[in-house]
Amino acid sequence: MIWLTWRQFRTQALVAGLVLAALAAYLLYLGVQIRADYRTDVVGCVPSDCTVTRRLFGNAYEAPIAIISLILIAVPGLIGAFWGAPLVARELENRTDRLVWNQSVTRGRWLAVKLTVLGVAAVAVTGIYSLLLTWSASRYDEYIGSRFSAPNFGARGVAPLGYAAFAFVFGVVVGLVVRRTVASMAIVVALYAALQIVVPLALRAHLMPPVTTEVKVTADVMAHAQGFGMNDTSARILGYTQPGAWSMSPDNQVFMADGTPLTAARNKACQTGSMDGDFACMESKNLHFVYSYQPASRYWPFQWIETSAYLVLAGLLAGFGLWWVRRRIT
Repeated sequence: MIWLTWRQFRTQALVAGLVLAALAAYLLYLGVQIRADYRTDVVGCVPSDCTVTRRLFGNAYEAPIAIISLILIAVPGLIGAFWGAPLVARELENRTDRLVWNQSVTRGRWLAVKLTVLGVAAVAVTGIYSLLLTWSASRYDEYIGSRFSAPNFGARGVAPLGYAAFAFVFGVVVGLVVRRTVASMAIVVALYAALQIVVPLALRAHLMPPVTTEVKVTADVMAHAQGFGMNDTSARILGYTQPGAWSMSPDNQVFMADGTPLTAARNKACQTGSMDGDFACMESKNLHFVYSYQPASRYWPFQWIETSAYLVLAGLLAGFGLWWVRRRIT
């Protein structure tokens, strides 16, 4: 069965190998280039120029890394659509299942071998791609510090392995139930795309309770924020985040020492005409805000939790598929 599965799968394997080789060559080139620029431009930059250096370094590699990351996020969905969905649906659609499942190998064993061999291949291809991208973009991720962002998180570490296992098994099961190849492929792509939108936006932030802390407004805090927003009724720290953390509250209400909101009228006393004077005045008033975030140290726990969830879903779907092919396919 393993030899037969390989014979039937060799065309897809060859195409995947060629694409992976091309992507590997590009990622190796990109990683070497990023490291060279990091050593020459970023390491040891003059403090007064580091902000500009950071922006230029980020702008130089933001587009290629974002594109490659989006491609990797799409790879498991494509595997589910082009490897998983036709696996059984094509046999049922062409009625070749009558020949395949009347041999000495039972239909349950046939499906189990297919799921195992091709599922391992799907995870391996995605894993190699993820490893190469994680290495290639490591200096960029370390310096720019956005590992929790949706495209980066889903294209780094072990999370893509869970996506690949789930998408492939889901494609097979959809093909089993729908029995039409094209329709099954469309369903897999649509649902996988929906998951890649819903999970980062609505579910991922709740995998672990966020940390909430009170932060005093200082010059150092302002340096890690995008700015200080003010209107007639309130003031806010805009875009504040700790290095490497995932901010749950990007715009934070600023309060006085007594707990009342800072307003434009109350802030006029700190308009000294110089930035240093403004910061010194703010610090003297003990301004503060409440900040909720996921610490940088939770990156790998988040990776493993999400990967485990997708692997469990893949296992449940595989069990359902084995039951379906034995009991419901006639």
